Amino acid sequence: MNNPSLIPWKSVMRFSSIIPALALAACGAEAPVSQAPNDVRAEVDAPIEDVLPVMGPERVILGFGDSLMAGYELEENQGYPEKLEAVMRARGINARVIDAGVSGDTTQAGAQRLAYVLDNLGEVPDLAILELGGNDLLRQLSPEQTRANLEAMLQTFAERDIPVVLMGMRAPPNLGPEYQAAFDGLYPALAEQYGATLVPFFMEPLAANPDLLLPDRIHPTAEGVDAMVAATVDTVIGALPEEGE
Repeated sequence: MNNPSLIPWKSVMRFSSIIPALALAACGAEAPVSQAPNDVRAEVDAPIEDVLPVMGPERVILGFGDSLMAGYELEENQGYPEKLEAVMRARGINARVIDAGVSGDTTQAGAQRLAYVLDNLGEVPDLAILELGGNDLLRQLSPEQTRANLEAMLQTFAERDIPVVLMGMRAPPNLGPEYQAAFDGLYPALAEQYGATLVPFFMEPLAANPDLLLPDRIHPTAEGVDAMVAATVDTVIGALPEEGE
């Protein structure tokens, strides 16, 4: 792994990362998800000038993750952080979402670079979105190792008084029931332990509709990112601390 201090946050590295398509299909079969309501999708696509005016102090959100955060194979403005920011601003929230995603990162790589990223932001974010673990699945790393790395990052955020939205991942059943149970259970357990806000399965909209995947059947299209934003924006907004806290 490269020295984390030398890795750009908007990585140009192109790894085949996150979950095999089998995991998406399996999770989709177990927990089908309906399409986002039309009014939510319309809000995702609506021009900012057609909705609420942006008001209030700037709310800084750190998006820390892998290729799902970095916007693998998408245009600069089509990634999750960029579209999340646009939707929040469309709702009148003066949001700035920092894209600190690096394609190919495992939880271990994320843990190694987190302090460097936080030290070099120049400000303390109001909220962090922690999205890692898919590449651990791809490499079939032990759930215990994944948990330890996520816990180290959550502890770092806690020490700096930064609230967290934890984006959960789910293991495919072909890795075995014991592995699946251990991996799937670590996200809610850690969220409870550290008081983080949990999104149970970040990729759920993609599992429900494979047309939202790129040809690699792993990463979201721009429309897939829209669906992921629509499914999580309320959770992110709800996790923002009150102004002045």
